[in-house]
Amino acid sequence: MNEDPLARLVSLEGVASGFAAARDGIDVMLRDRGLRRTSPETTAESLLRGAHASAVLEGSGSTLGEVRASGGDAIAQDAVRLSTELLALVPVVKQAPLQAFARMHALVAGALLEAEELGRPRSSAAAERLGRISELLLAPTSAPALAVAAFVHADLATSAPFASHNGLVARAAERLVLVARGVDEKSLVVPEAGHLALRAAYESNLRGFREGGQAGAHSWLLYAAEAYAAGAEASPLRLDATE
Repeated sequence: MNEDPLARLVSLEGVASGFAAARDGIDVMLRDRGLRRTSPETTAESLLRGAHASAVLEGSGSTLGEVRASGGDAIAQDAVRLSTELLALVPVVKQAPLQAFARMHALVAGALLEAEELGRPRSSAAAERLGRISELLLAPTSAPALAVAAFVHADLATSAPFASHNGLVARAAERLVLVARGVDEKSLVVPEAGHLALRAAYESNLRGFREGGQAGAHSWLLYAAEAYAAGAEASPLRLDATE
């Protein structure tokens, strides 16, 4: 890629300031709650909460308690299975995003699809779209990491490159990018819960992004900054402090 398309979108009104405020909120939350006091169990709780929220957005009817106790329904179990191995893909997404996407789909769809469908784009057009998303992640950009994560999420969710589970993959990819780009190295923010808390706006803005054009992408990025703020509030660090 010779241009920096994300930088152009971030230059639109309100986007840079929205992401700056969201990043400040995340940094304050992580600093104030003391990263030195966090544990692998805190990260695991964040991943579990994220898996539950993502599953609900995908149509699951399971509660968080049910997911914690028994895995919940099939959609929730798929989301949890992906979440438990997600952070192992951090080095992969930095070097070979296509491999990371394929592995995510294989993890989440393994109980539903035949082996030959796992991790494979559903068409040549889908493969081309995945290639462009990969190139975007590998190309230099002046856009903030939050914007990169948000754009990857929307592009995967709306292009639906796999035969199933595209929403779960898209939301997991967003979390993965936040970790890989140093926003949230211990994965303590719960962006999936932010989207669930703002579900009507989430679904509406994804539709706008799918329809294409600068206006849809602009609205999505403005929305995503709000969702990240809500995701920070949903962190186990925040919740533990109020309990």
